[in-house]
Amino acid sequence: MEEPTTLVSDEDLVDSLPAIDDERIQLEDPEFETDPFLLGFEDTIRLGCCCPAKEEEVTTEKTKKTTTRDRVQAFHLRKSLNLLDKLHEEKDLFIQKTRGELRVCHQRMDLLTKQQESLAAEIAAEREANNMAALGRLQAASRRLHTELENEKDLQSKITAMLKDSENAMWHIEIQKGQFEDVRKRNEEEAEARLRSLEIHAAQQLQKEKETLEKVERNRLLRARKSLHVQKELGLRHQKLVEDAQRNHKIAVKFLKASLGRVREQEQKEEMESRKHMKRRMDAVLALKNNITASRETLKKFQAWGQSRAEVAKQKALTEKEAILAQGGDAFKHLFHQRRHQELEAQKRAFEEDQKLRKQEIVSRILKEEAEEEHRKKRQQQPSKTTDQWTLRDKTWKYISDFCEGKTAITTNHLLENEMALHPKPSCLLKVISSESMQMDLGSISTEEEILAEPDIPGLWSKDYKSYQVSKEDMERKPVGGTKMDKDILARTMEQLRSGVVHKQVVSGREFKGRPFNSKPEVIHFKDFDIGKVYKKKITLINATYTINYCKLVGVEESLKDFIHIDFDPPGPMSAGMSCEVLVTFKPMINKDLEGNVSFLAQTGGFSVPLKCSTKKCSLSLDKELIDFGSYVVGETTSRIITLTNVGGLGTRFKFLLDSEFFEMEEHQPIMKMSSVFTYEDKSLYEKIINSLSEQQLDVDGSSPLDIPSRKESEKLDEAEVTAVASAMTMVPSEEQAEITLGEVTEGEIGPFSSIKVPIIFNPVIPGEVQTKFKVMFKNSQCPTLYFRATGIAVDVPVWVPRATVDLKICMYDRLYQDSITVHTRSKAALRLKFEVCKELRGHIELLPETGYIQAQSSYSVQLKFLPRYSLPEDAGKYFDQDSRVLEAPMTIWVADQYVDIQPNDGFGTILPLETLQLDVIFQPIKAKEYRFELVCKSEINRCFKVSCQAVGVHPPLELSHYQIKFSATALYGTTVSTLYVINSHLSMNKLTHSLPRIGSEEATPVGPTSFEFLVPPNSPITISPSVGTVLPGKRCLVQVAFQPVLPHEIILEEAIHILNKETETKLFRKETTQRKEQWKQSLPVVRVHNRDRPTRASTPHTQELQRQELSASSNEYQAAQATLARTFQGKFDRFVVPCVIASGDIKDRKASEPLSFSPYNTLYLELWCPVVAPSIVVTSNEGKTVVNFGDIAVGHRGIRKITLQNISPEDLDLEFSVLNPHGPFVLLNPSRKLCSGETQTLVLSFSPHESILAQETLDIISKRGTLTLTLTGTGVASMITCSIEGNILNMGYVLARESVSINFKLQNESSLPIKFWMRLESLSKKRAETRQQLPKFLTSHEQRTEIVGTQNHNGQSVFSVVPVEGLMVPGKAHEFTITFSPDHESLYFSDLLQVVLFEKKVSHQILLKGAAREHMMFVEGGDPLDVPVESLTVIPAFDPEHREARSPPPEAEEMKPILVTLNYVQFDTDIPTPPATRELQVGCIRTTQPSPRKTVEFSLDSIPWLQHKGFSIEPSRGSVERGQTKTISISWVPPADFDPDHPLMVSTLLQLRGDVKETYKVIFVAYVVAGL
Repeated sequence: MEEPTTLVSDEDLVDSLPAIDDERIQLEDPEFETDPFLLGFEDTIRLGCCCPAKEEEVTTEKTKKTTTRDRVQAFHLRKSLNLLDKLHEEKDLFIQKTRGELRVCHQRMDLLTKQQESLAAEIAAEREANNMAALGRLQAASRRLHTELENEKDLQSKITAMLKDSENAMWHIEIQKGQFEDVRKRNEEEAEARLRSLEIHAAQQLQKEKETLEKVERNRLLRARKSLHVQKELGLRHQKLVEDAQRNHKIAVKFLKASLGRVREQEQKEEMESRKHMKRRMDAVLALKNNITASRETLKKFQAWGQSRAEVAKQKALTEKEAILAQGGDAFKHLFHQRRHQELEAQKRAFEEDQKLRKQEIVSRILKEEAEEEHRKKRQQQPSKTTDQWTLRDKTWKYISDFCEGKTAITTNHLLENEMALHPKPSCLLKVISSESMQMDLGSISTEEEILAEPDIPGLWSKDYKSYQVSKEDMERKPVGGTKMDKDILARTMEQLRSGVVHKQVVSGREFKGRPFNSKPEVIHFKDFDIGKVYKKKITLINATYTINYCKLVGVEESLKDFIHIDFDPPGPMSAGMSCEVLVTFKPMINKDLEGNVSFLAQTGGFSVPLKCSTKKCSLSLDKELIDFGSYVVGETTSRIITLTNVGGLGTRFKFLLDSEFFEMEEHQPIMKMSSVFTYEDKSLYEKIINSLSEQQLDVDGSSPLDIPSRKESEKLDEAEVTAVASAMTMVPSEEQAEITLGEVTEGEIGPFSSIKVPIIFNPVIPGEVQTKFKVMFKNSQCPTLYFRATGIAVDVPVWVPRATVDLKICMYDRLYQDSITVHTRSKAALRLKFEVCKELRGHIELLPETGYIQAQSSYSVQLKFLPRYSLPEDAGKYFDQDSRVLEAPMTIWVADQYVDIQPNDGFGTILPLETLQLDVIFQPIKAKEYRFELVCKSEINRCFKVSCQAVGVHPPLELSHYQIKFSATALYGTTVSTLYVINSHLSMNKLTHSLPRIGSEEATPVGPTSFEFLVPPNSPITISPSVGTVLPGKRCLVQVAFQPVLPHEIILEEAIHILNKETETKLFRKETTQRKEQWKQSLPVVRVHNRDRPTRASTPHTQELQRQELSASSNEYQAAQATLARTFQGKFDRFVVPCVIASGDIKDRKASEPLSFSPYNTLYLELWCPVVAPSIVVTSNEGKTVVNFGDIAVGHRGIRKITLQNISPEDLDLEFSVLNPHGPFVLLNPSRKLCSGETQTLVLSFSPHESILAQETLDIISKRGTLTLTLTGTGVASMITCSIEGNILNMGYVLARESVSINFKLQNESSLPIKFWMRLESLSKKRAETRQQLPKFLTSHEQRTEIVGTQNHNGQSVFSVVPVEGLMVPGKAHEFTITFSPDHESLYFSDLLQVVLFEKKVSHQILLKGAAREHMMFVEGGDPLDVPVESLTVIPAFDPEHREARSPPPEAEEMKPILVTLNYVQFDTDIPTPPATRELQVGCIRTTQPSPRKTVEFSLDSIPWLQHKGFSIEPSRGSVERGQTKTISISWVPPADFDPDHPLMVSTLLQLRGDVKETYKVIFVAYVVAGL
């Protein structure tokens, strides 16, 4: 609830508050509305006090300009008045709101009062009924109502007080408004006065503008008259110039005709000479061709002769080998020595030839140097006359003509020697590589051969001219740049200086390594440059080191110095992070891409910034490669736009045309194309070569003898090939492809960084699918030709509209817009049409008439009326776009009563005599009933033939969501899945609400579950799941249709048999070749002809049938044939129609052998379009198999398999991989994102089973062209090993110290895998040292006294050993192991842990090894432990017998060893007799290999009668033990009659053992009586 406003007096407000600030007035809360109102009223009251004086001033000086102070005061006054009005409105609103709350409070109080009265009545009633529970509840409710009523009363009082305060504040505001009423009126009068002054000022300003406009108009007329005068003068001057030009033109034409006549005469002479010259060239080339042919024949003969010699040598070697073997010698050794001797002879001859060649080279070099010296001397003299010079063209053709005429090589050599004497540089040689390239050795062409016939400066060529004599000092002067030694010294010096400049930078102990300066940008790139222009770019170098560094410019590379200039002022020392700028200026002189580096030197080392200069290039692309028009009715016209984009800096000319058309972008192309390796610098030299060769066109079609490929110079062109090429060049598009054509824009210029849109028009004429290929050619030869396809489907319907879209442009609400829609028909009969508008727009759009008849092969017009109302956006829904305000809505034209169609050609055609035509009568019922109608066939002579037809319309009880599925193009062995629903919409038998499913006029199908079954054609690549099911009424069943194309089994078998036949023929051919070695002495061509003419052996049908039976899908030949056929697969299209039969009832209710009664009439048909394409990705490894079998892998281990994939499609593919089970055993280790065309890539897969299981997963490799599925299988095999030791504890028993005992045990491999094992002792493990640092077990644990690794030998060797330590266990077999116990001293606590480790990480078994050692052959065990199981560290071992004898005490001083035997007698409270307490002692004799006088051990116990008196019974009390045996002493105790249970019984006796020595044990018996439970 809002608090009331606090009221204060006006005088206090005026005295205490400051003036109002315009930007600080904020009314945020109604409870403070009165206070802001009173802010700043001091100025307002002051203005009110001086109102009379100001009124007098206003009346006297209204026209004067007001002062600044008056304007400020007026502004504050207006602001105060506005604030007062605003406060008045807000306070009035607050009062109304408060009164409303007060009224609501009164209503709640009245309601609570009424509830109290009713509750009081109920309390009285319950009190009379003595219902205390209800009475208590009602009293609590009464108290609650009383509390609420009190709260409402308090609230009422608060609201009343607040309302009173608000009314008081409202009264104060009214008083303030009354005080300022005069001020308000005066403010309005001032505003009116200001408005009148502004109107007067505007009228004055308008008058001034009119005067200015009149002045401007006068100036314009003056300028017009002046311009007319100037134009007349220019016209007279131009006329004079034209007359002079015509007179000069006549004179020039006269002289030009004379010059052209002379030029034509000169051209005719040159043409005659050129024809003669070309004839000589043709004769020379033909002669050269004949010589090459002869050389090839000779070469073939030499090759045949060489092969014959090789065969003879081989035969000779075999003969020698057989002879040596027949003599009993070593044929291999003899042949090796013979071959080694031949190699040495060949090396010797090669060395001698090499020596001769080197001698000849040295002599030639000496002669060449002498000739050059003579030539240098001659050049200093007067040059020879030009009459003896030979041009490049004359020399070349002179050489060819001499060669063709058969002149000897001596003449040629002599001529070349003469030329060498005159011109030491070699002449240019022309090498014809192919019909499209000609490479020339440009470096070998001497420009000195172009010598003028007459000198331009006669003075230098006169005989009296004396050459300049170079002084001796100048001759001895060093060459420019110094000698080679000077350059080496300079380079070494600069390297030393640079090494001194470069220092390592170490800051805070860390050395800086890397690039010292970073460049922004990182690469200096000049793009799309023009020759002759200057380009500049700035780069910023940033110090990236740890501290101060320096930077110095080294320069650019040699290839860039002519074009690149660097402006760089060394900035001196630069702190870390500081930067400096470098200005790079590029002035291109050649049109060539340049690359290089700008090198800098820093204190920490050198660095460089890459520099690139790119010429203007065309980069053209199409926005799409396929234009799909979709389905259009025959007769309609539509268009699509394809965009050609150039993102390069160079424009070119383009032309769109059909792929089958031939067009040359260049009108005149040169016959001979030079190689593209020429650079811009070689252009002038290239032109000279072309001019010197004077190549001209020989034939009309532009062919030349030099255009013949060099590899086929000796062959003639086949006439069939020439005819095929000519037909391909003159091919024109067929009439069927004319339905898709290009628009108006088919060629033109495309500029740099621009795009052009070209329309493609589809005008279907014939029903069916149409596909046309187009290409885009460019004038720039570096731009490749771009290709794209356009496809569309023409649908033949009887009715069509030429204008499928009605565009009413921009419309307004509540305005009527009309348009006419024309409908055409190609039907031969009248049709009834129904025009329908979607239900959302029926209140806005109307088609008149709604129903009409269209006559045969005519048109029909429908009137469209569109009256948009304001509710259109809400009514149209999805058809109206709220953002663009565009309405797009469909209108439907229904053709009624059309259920019969005659095809082809709608039943029209021509039939010849004795000819039979087959026509299809297509029946499409519109509802379920019986149809009877007649078809009338009329001829041209008005003969009629009637055909009576009967049909039954069926409405099935089930329907399909889709009756046609068009699968996407699926790769071979790929899978595409589509879904549909089987719907049961039959819910009631009310025929008025919907049509009932029935067969003709039969009874309707009852409502209930309905079953279906899809009948898939056999051997089809279609799988439907589920194929059988039941649909309840009002429900639907999801059905998945999978399309997985595969190659037919028979085709693969035929290919596999073909491969087998080839292999068989190859083997037979090799066998026959081995048997007929003597025939190889003949010439090789004869053998080849014989082999070629030999008929191929064909396998008989019986053999092929056997091969078919032997081949299986897993055989190598089958897999190879499958991979070969998949690679060469060209694609195909299949269409399947799958019937779906329907029956009433549920398939679950039928019996096992009782089938459902499916009706043949209630049948649905599902049409499947199945295009198959070649796989884009194939498996090249593993013989093309897509099943990766890892085999058996041990659990916990990993198997690796590699699969090689190849992209055989013509484009690069982006790959995606399906997700394998993250908790499964299969992992893809190296997924790849892209596979280029023709590239192969290897995938690495791993199989790591976690349990013994047969695992299988599929890995899908997904690309935009299809999916390749790899099936991954593997078997996890658990490492099952059984041990022959029970309990995993092996006790080695007692052994004499320094002797050993061995025990064998076996491990059985129960698994199917060979298992590698390791035997590991815990005492030899790495953790042994850490374990020994811990406290002993007897101190920390009462249950376990001994350590796992107990006492060990003192000599450092392990007390236990096992053999073998590692190995491999064969599946199903046992492996035997030997454990040896070898103690070196006496102890009872020898122990160790033996671990069986499999595959280096899995511990299969743990065997605890125990043993004891004694110095003598007897031992006693049993009793309670009295010592600790850890040896004292103070015990000094003795390893030799002397020390042991020295340490052993004398017999009389021998200490008795105690044995404690505790017996607990359990006494029960019942009368059941209690068994005596029993214990046992073991006395044994250790088996030893040492000689000993005693072979047994005797033992005896003393004081047996006394012990019996105390209740003890000992059996036996004395006896002997053989070697390797033990004997048990049984001890039992029953409490005697005088036994006190509170005091345990303790007695002792002596046990003496006699063996190799005598030992005495003091046996202490302690007996207790324990109460039983």
